[in-house]
Amino acid sequence: MSAAHPIGKAASGAPRPLDGITVVSLEHAIAAPFCTRQLADQGARVIKIERPGSGDFARGYDSRVKGMSSHFVWTNRSKESLALDVKAPESAEVLDRLLSRTDVLVQNLAPGAAARLGLSFDALHEKYPRLIVCDISGYGMGGPFQDKKAYDLLIQSESGFLSVTGTPDEPSKAGASIADISAGMYAYSSILSALLLRATTGKGSRIDVSMLESMVEWMGYPMYYAFDGATPPARSGAAHATIYPYGPFPSGDGGTVMLGLQNDREWTVFCDKVLGRPELAQDERFSSNGARTAHRTELRALIVEIFGGLTRDRIIDLLESAQIANASVNDMQGVWNHAQLQARARWTEVDSPVGRLPALLPPGSNEAYTARMDAIPAVGQHTDAILAELGLGELGLGEPGLADSGRSASASPASAVHGGKD
Repeated sequence: MSAAHPIGKAASGAPRPLDGITVVSLEHAIAAPFCTRQLADQGARVIKIERPGSGDFARGYDSRVKGMSSHFVWTNRSKESLALDVKAPESAEVLDRLLSRTDVLVQNLAPGAAARLGLSFDALHEKYPRLIVCDISGYGMGGPFQDKKAYDLLIQSESGFLSVTGTPDEPSKAGASIADISAGMYAYSSILSALLLRATTGKGSRIDVSMLESMVEWMGYPMYYAFDGATPPARSGAAHATIYPYGPFPSGDGGTVMLGLQNDREWTVFCDKVLGRPELAQDERFSSNGARTAHRTELRALIVEIFGGLTRDRIIDLLESAQIANASVNDMQGVWNHAQLQARARWTEVDSPVGRLPALLPPGSNEAYTARMDAIPAVGQHTDAILAELGLGELGLGEPGLADSGRSASASPASAVHGGKD
């Protein structure tokens, strides 16, 4: 895939919103790294503290991107990697000097781990009054689930998402890590709000982001649909549970078309211009969305029969001419090659330890500046430079080469950086 330049008038040298903001992150997996990547996109300096040697365990999820993990490539561009054993006593001086010049600390360690390391907001606020601390966890602080482990699929389940997703016979998880993504994005927007608040008050604040609460917020429609004990939306596969026809339909040439009708006016046009059966619009079984949903089995059979005599491209042409919303059911290669993304020049490239890799520009283009799109780091790639910046190179904490190579150092103050035990 060739690199492209973003559409619009943004100048590459223009200031970005978060230029000058430093973020330190004790992060792993997806939620916190996804949050901090958004901050880096907007110009923030993000220093990612990783376990010496192995680094963020998401680096080992797979090796699909020229030997690198797909998850890690997605969430970690434009960051600096500092290899540091935060449990080692020798790391205290590094963290102290680092936090003294940091604006935001983000962490999604195991429940209680940050507090045990002395990195809770309460422990840090007096010494670093302008520091914003963002804690991302499965269930948030307090309550009976505070210390319960949480992963994306488990939160999809706990939040009720699985109960309304899948087929009538079996629930299904989302194909992407939506619980992690939702928590990461609420952390991102909350950090932006906290920076604005600090500009007014001069003080940092604590942000408590719960994956459960993030997903429950996204479940607002099905929850209110089931308000006061009412029947919740039924699992309906790729079709909409409460609007019909809205979902995938097969074509006569073996393709699939996704279409969506939002109101009775569109239903009337659909019957006339697409199905060629204008009388169906007045059929009492289908005359309202509630009726169409109640009789969806009968209606689906009628649509499938008519579509069976048409090719996929012909159905899309009819839908387009009738101004009925529709979409292709793309696989991943279809998305990589999507004509709209290509036409809007949404792809660029970033550097990495395995060479140049394609990367999607962040959604929400701003004509005043270009997003930061820098390299994905190797484990500990920036350790020596950061330690030198902190004035700690002379302490022997930045022994050249060890962080990059992943080798362990001998037992010494350097072990906090390069090879300390878990």
